[in-house]
Amino acid sequence: MSEPELILEKFWGYTSFRPAQKKVIQQALSGNDILALLPTGAGKSICFQVPALCKDGICIVISPLLALMNDQVSQLKKRGVKAEFMSSGMSPKQMDYVLDNCIYGNTKFLYVSPERLNSVLLKERLKLMNVNFIAVDEAHCISQWGHDFRPAYRTVTRIRDWAPKANVIAVTATATEKVANDIQLQLNFNKKNIIKTSFERK
Repeated sequence: MSEPELILEKFWGYTSFRPAQKKVIQQALSGNDILALLPTGAGKSICFQVPALCKDGICIVISPLLALMNDQVSQLKKRGVKAEFMSSGMSPKQMDYVLDNCIYGNTKFLYVSPERLNSVLLKERLKLMNVNFIAVDEAHCISQWGHDFRPAYRTVTRIRDWAPKANVIAVTATATEKVANDIQLQLNFNKKNIIKTSFERK
């Protein structure tokens, strides 16, 4: 077994990936930016969670919904993975605690909304973190041609300046060719790189 498969078995209890997941993970671990177009229920989160667990450092996950962040962080914690999220409802002291754990502790995932990226506190602390990947969940939100464009997503590219060694893993279940091209443009991909799977669910 390769290291990604060992991690998959250790934390998720599966012994093999779906073909598209495997391709995405291989591309990510090779240092390439990657856009994964996978239908709902195809295990998109594994595409960035497994590579992040293969490498030293922390994965910053940009996610649009608090409920989605809360759910993924809870699932990771249940599996014994250290994960945190930042929400607007947190006090400065709570945010400080979370960010300190990301720099000095062994937190593996920090989930933030795109709006949080405007926080000066987060910006300064991110520069001190060893960021291994930048994961962009629901990546179609960054495109003005996406069905639920969210302007704050445009700030995601700032993380690339603050964590220049980290490559991007963008995932979404829905994107036309125009939207997929725009996602890669907005996220400053080092080269075009899309992996998609059939939307016909078996």
